[in-house]
Amino acid sequence: MFTGIVAAVGRIRQADPIAGGSGLRLQVEAGALDLSDVRIGDSISIQGACMTVVGLAGDSFDVDVSRESLDLTVGLDAQADVNLEKALTLADRLGGHLVSGHVDGLGEVTRFEPVGESHLLEIRVPDALARFFAYKGSVTVDGVSLTVNRVRDEPAGTVIAINLIPHTLEVTTLGRLAAGARVNLEVDQIARYVDRILTLRDGS
Repeated sequence: MFTGIVAAVGRIRQADPIAGGSGLRLQVEAGALDLSDVRIGDSISIQGACMTVVGLAGDSFDVDVSRESLDLTVGLDAQADVNLEKALTLADRLGGHLVSGHVDGLGEVTRFEPVGESHLLEIRVPDALARFFAYKGSVTVDGVSLTVNRVRDEPAGTVIAINLIPHTLEVTTLGRLAAGARVNLEVDQIARYVDRILTLRDGS
């Protein structure tokens, strides 16, 4: 489990095919992420996707990414800056919201521009996920816990609007977004459970 509060921006240094498979082994520069307490088998969120550490060397760590994970995410298949967060412990502050690190789908940025001292980010979400978004609800975008400020159901699909403060842009990769970019989305777990309960209650 994670909180969606990015601890550091790292960088995928290498993305090499796994021998005999279709996935990739990533070597990730940890940046300012403290690896002193990280062990083989620990979980680290990379761009919102929970990955298992399979190697450690100095200021970097290795993870294996399956073909399925590569097909369901963006930003994990080539050299690029990435948002990093170590798994939550019971002693940590829950500054964002409970995040599983399991990407639910890909969104498309439709608008990203300054508004006053902040930036407005609008994302068109997959139809299958539209029902999980609500005004003032939570969403994880590329591993960052954010608050949904508006939800618009349009003929072309549902669009969520998010306000990004300067600090968020400074300490995450979100400042590099532009219209047309794809992002990893994880819906709020509470919304997921409510949807399941209502589905069973209605018998549909």
